[in-house]
Amino acid sequence: MNRVRPAVLDYARLDKRIRELGARFGLHLNPMAPVRQLSVGDEQKVEILKLLLAHARVLILDEPTRVLAPQEVDALFQVFAALKADGYTILFITHKLREVIRCADRTTVMRDGRIVGRFTAGQVAVKTLVATMFGEPGAAEPSGEPHEHRAQSADGHPTLELCGVSARAVGSETPLKNINLRIGAGEIVGVAKVSGSGQKELGDVILGLRPLSGGSKWFCGAEATSWSIAHLRDSFEPERYVLLIVGCA
Repeated sequence: MNRVRPAVLDYARLDKRIRELGARFGLHLNPMAPVRQLSVGDEQKVEILKLLLAHARVLILDEPTRVLAPQEVDALFQVFAALKADGYTILFITHKLREVIRCADRTTVMRDGRIVGRFTAGQVAVKTLVATMFGEPGAAEPSGEPHEHRAQSADGHPTLELCGVSARAVGSETPLKNINLRIGAGEIVGVAKVSGSGQKELGDVILGLRPLSGGSKWFCGAEATSWSIAHLRDSFEPERYVLLIVGCA
């Protein structure tokens, strides 16, 4: 009779790996500490460490600073900087505009499921972002031309690229309309939005949880428009593996 064998974990190896990653990216934790005893900031570190242990290269963080104290936000942005320097790709979704300006290399503004503004670091103020988010007169609208900044991975391809992506709404959700987005290795792109602007739907499209009604999706130069999550996992070697997460509590 077949019996399900319990998982066997090499705790010594895991402990060593967690401590190595913690030292490398500023995610210092006691690997044997129960999660229930950790602060909210340390729980955040656990979530990021889990992704790094799974060989993640693309991180999508939805409102990761929502419940963090100011000093914990500072620590998280230091982690962002270390990950970016090591070639990780980060999509940082938040409504805290000063945080977007502070850490993002590029900022994309969404409204009603559309991208309505794109800005590079040092070229945008909170007032401009707010005006763009709410469609006030004089707000910057995206041009149809490609970005001057075309981030690429080591093999010449962006890590993630959405080309004219659209997705139908389900129930009361927000449809996506002609989304163009390119993120390279070692780059942080902030997505500024108000609730219901399509941020959840954007994450679902990237993850493969929502089918496209138009456009195409690319990972590391390979078209992934119709890929399932299983195919996404199976299509990358460990050193190039792409794992996506929405939400980081």
